Amino acid sequence: MSAATPSLVDVEDVRPRIDALLATHVRQLRTVLDAASPDADVLADAVAQMLTGGKRLRAAFCYWSWRAHGGVPGTPEADSVLRVGAALELFQAAALFHDDVMDDSDTRRGFPAAHRAFARLHAEQELTGDPERYGMSAAILLGDLTLIASEQEFAGALALQPLPRAQGARAVFDLMRTEVTVGQYLDVLAQALPWGDDPAADEVRAREVIRAKAARYSVEHPIVLGAALADAGEDDLEACRTLGLPLGEAFQLRDDLLGVFGDPRTTGKPAGDDLREGKRTVLTARAVARARAASDDVTGKLLRDRLGDRSLTEADVDLLAAAIRHTGAPDDVETLIEALAGRAFTLMDQRSWHEPARSQLIGLAHAAVDRRA
Repeated sequence: MSAATPSLVDVEDVRPRIDALLATHVRQLRTVLDAASPDADVLADAVAQMLTGGKRLRAAFCYWSWRAHGGVPGTPEADSVLRVGAALELFQAAALFHDDVMDDSDTRRGFPAAHRAFARLHAEQELTGDPERYGMSAAILLGDLTLIASEQEFAGALALQPLPRAQGARAVFDLMRTEVTVGQYLDVLAQALPWGDDPAADEVRAREVIRAKAARYSVEHPIVLGAALADAGEDDLEACRTLGLPLGEAFQLRDDLLGVFGDPRTTGKPAGDDLREGKRTVLTARAVARARAASDDVTGKLLRDRLGDRSLTEADVDLLAAAIRHTGAPDDVETLIEALAGRAFTLMDQRSWHEPARSQLIGLAHAAVDRRA
């Protein structure tokens, strides 16, 4: 994340107020869990850790879109929009708990992924049964807990809103959750299909996953939600969709580059995790395609054979990353990011958004695609 990002999400106290709402949720969750059993408090600890940190970009996109379409700060409506932002952050937490299980990830935001942490807890307490299964079960339930919390926060945000506004926002939120779930399945399917023999088809599939799983819920839907909460008309909502999708794609493509070439000190993940997990991305599809076009059978075979190899050492990771860089695929992805983001910025320039929201949204968009974490 660029150095300017904290100030962007802090303007009008967006991040502090979102953080306060999330902290309130964790306190309430502890009360419920304590009433059930003292053994359940560890779940609240895990939720609190997942909610700590994070860029709060989704909440900020929602809030500043609301402001851009006429929302007035310091009003009860502003409080409702912030609660919607908190619901987005809780939904993201749920998606991350489940995603880490499906990807068998080792870390999340610099800490062991929840299923790893609970597997270790199982071993430390000398419990019976399979620690890995225990950890996965706990992480799935943590995802369910935060999904329930997201729904509670969203419903509370809309409780006192006019019915047409509430119905419009609900439709966006429900579509977002359905698309992410479908996107997760498409990602699981992509990981199971033969890969590397048809790089063009692999790239098409990777971009389908990006749009459904990440682009829409990271950028498009938060921007549309904010506009809907400001009672924007259909033309304005469609404009938000049209600019939000390419910006969301660029956001995820940047994430894919950072997953291979990012600095672990800023990404919070060990270098090479995406390579060990075998993520089928546009980057890797382009690398295979370029190796094939150059008749570089050695690089092509290396990518097909070693991507997704859990035994990769740091030296292996460096070798694989260097091979991907050598093909020129990272430059291709950078070009694609610039094209997608450029399309979004052009559309943003055409919108008659109110200031300071206009500048804030453009700044957030740059932060999303120019980030380093």
